[in-house]
Amino acid sequence: MGVVRTVVFPALRLVVWALIAVALLWIAFVRTGNRDTDAAASPSAVVQPPATEISRGDVVNTVDLQGTIQADPATTVKATAAGQVGRVRAEAGQAVEKGTPLFTVVVTVEPPATSTTGDPAATGGAAPAATTKTVTVTSTVAGTLATLDVLAGQDVAVGQDVATVSPGTLTISAPLTQAEQYRLLTPPTSAQVTVPGGPGAFECTGLRTGTPPVTGDGGSTGGAPSGFDPYTGMPADPSTAMTGANVTCAVPDGVQVFAGLSAAVEVTAGQATGVLLAPVTAVQGTVGTGKVWTVAEDGSTTETPVTLGLTDGQNVEVTGGVTEGQQVLQFVPGTDTPTDPNGMYGMGF
Repeated sequence: MGVVRTVVFPALRLVVWALIAVALLWIAFVRTGNRDTDAAASPSAVVQPPATEISRGDVVNTVDLQGTIQADPATTVKATAAGQVGRVRAEAGQAVEKGTPLFTVVVTVEPPATSTTGDPAATGGAAPAATTKTVTVTSTVAGTLATLDVLAGQDVAVGQDVATVSPGTLTISAPLTQAEQYRLLTPPTSAQVTVPGGPGAFECTGLRTGTPPVTGDGGSTGGAPSGFDPYTGMPADPSTAMTGANVTCAVPDGVQVFAGLSAAVEVTAGQATGVLLAPVTAVQGTVGTGKVWTVAEDGSTTETPVTLGLTDGQNVEVTGGVTEGQQVLQFVPGTDTPTDPNGMYGMGF
């Protein structure tokens, strides 16, 4: 027993301490060295900001929109005289021209007041009787007489709403996002329209951008535009930021479409050939002026102001500030960028 205590146990303790020392040395030198080597060999350990070059090509600024077909609002006709309706000369549903008689108003004309001159006791003769005149109320525009709200013998007042005339024309209206509104700062005068299940593609004219008119109940004429919930008036897709502006154009005569149908609107607002192009992801700003980050041979980057022209949503025309073949960062620093080997990079640089 004394031998075990004095010889065996001390020997075992020495073996254990030796194994611990070897393990610590292996962790400190061998494993750490392998980890550093693996990190250096891993292509994802150091993410280099991707670069692209300024190239030359063509750009067509075509904006595709989804809209609806709406009936143009009717025009209200007001009474132009106060009196009693005499003869009704038109009826609802009738086609009218500007100036077509709708009804007559019999207006009572009171005689002018007479003054007594000479002898105050003089009584003069009988007072003159009142007379009448007839005023004809006419249509102020051409179209179809939608309503005529008067009856013979009815009293009317000047400015009273008495009829409505529908122009019988249709308008295509499509809402714009903020980016689309910037791309249509100088819109053309027409657009190509396709109605699903309807006639072939046709050209609508009189194209313009702006805020749709608002009716007395606070809604736009023709109801909620495409892309909006008809009950709440809010965007159906909350991620789509609408500006409140829209594009409208007139449906030409002879094209058979109906109010309430959907329509695809293609607006081409300019094109350029053989110009310098940069990806829109490489440019901070898309209208007029912007910035890119040029890449030097040593890999350093420089913030560079540029002037911009047309864009197709993928590329933007660069009219000044850089030259063809110059390297620029593919993504604006600080923006979300991809990270996998297939062209995806991490957030920011």
